Amino acid sequence: MRKHLIGMVVAICLGAGLAVTAFADEPIDWHAQERQLKQSQRSERVAMKLKEHQIRQSLKASPVSGATRAEIIHKMQREHRELIQKQRDAIQKLKDQERAYREYQRTNGG
Repeated sequence: MRKHLIGMVVAICLGAGLAVTAFADEPIDWHAQERQLKQSQRSERVAMKLKEHQIRQSLKASPVSGATRAEIIHKMQREHRELIQKQRDAIQKLKDQERAYREYQRTNGG
């Protein structure tokens, strides 16, 4: 029983390795990756906007001091700026990866 289990694990590992090698020869669809990244970023922005709206509504509904209100709003603004910067960095990283991949292909005749 143990031999069969070990044999199956080895077969799965070898199969996965061959599949990765086969897929490595195919060209990468950079536009599809960029569209997918932008779509996920859009959903992150929508989620953040909804969260900010809920926080603002709760601030209106409850008595909160001016200092606390300002602190919460500044925190939201800071999180918003960080999200935008993170998304810009992700897009730039994808573009850099594409540029490096194309450079690698050009120099290695691929």
